[in-house]
Amino acid sequence: MIQMDQNARKIRNQDINPCIEESDDSQKCLNAYNYDKSMCSTYFQRYKNCRKYWHNIMVQRRRDGVKPDMPTAAERLEMLTSLGGKPY
Repeated sequence: MIQMDQNARKIRNQDINPCIEESDDSQKCLNAYNYDKSMCSTYFQRYKNCRKYWHNIMVQRRRDGVKPDMPTAAERLEMLTSLGGKPY
């Protein structure tokens, strides 16, 4: 069995990467449209918005001294639920 390298594990770790769903959706779109990027711009924008949103949360938590910098997957779910869904 081949083990994933450390970076690949980080990318797939829901506690580290809050945008796995958006990343997967972008990849699925590319696969569906034979890598025609023009057909997937909505997915790419959603991914960028997700990264920007959670980056800003992480920066604010770091400023406030909250650890860990990135909320866990469970904390993020609570945050999104209280907002009524994803704001991006």
